[in-house]
Amino acid sequence: VVAVDGRSGAGKSVLAAAVATDLGCPVVRLDDVYPGWDGLADGVRIVVEEVLEPLSRGEPASHPTWDWAAGRWGRRVPVPAAPTIVLEGCGALAPAAAPYAAVAVWVQAPDEVRRARALERDGDLFAPHWERWARQEVALYGGESPAARADLVVRTGG
Repeated sequence: VVAVDGRSGAGKSVLAAAVATDLGCPVVRLDDVYPGWDGLADGVRIVVEEVLEPLSRGEPASHPTWDWAAGRWGRRVPVPAAPTIVLEGCGALAPAAAPYAAVAVWVQAPDEVRRARALERDGDLFAPHWERWARQEVALYGGESPAARADLVVRTGG
């Protein structure tokens, strides 16, 4: 597992897509799993229980997807038992997920850059939730520094 983590708007998705393309492997995006705007910790738990644990035992894995427009669960997505997968999203290096990472990458950018990117990407959908989501990001790591756990820190946007 190549875990690519960072705060919202840091550049995780772009980096993860490039890594997955270069390695020819699947990407599991936590954005697809978080159950709504208050679901950061639950999304991490779901990925650990339904993807990382089964794959670590050599078992089939899948995860539900969150339908952000409808505000409910959508279809399940199988995760192939590939030699390498990229786990991308805030929480990929959270304490529950970090032990599964063979390679841990933290992506960081200045707060003003992250906010501008997130709002450009998601516009009015994300704007009212920025602070709410940021509080969850801080709480998820419980005062620990995920960057200190990373094998590689990638700085973007300044």
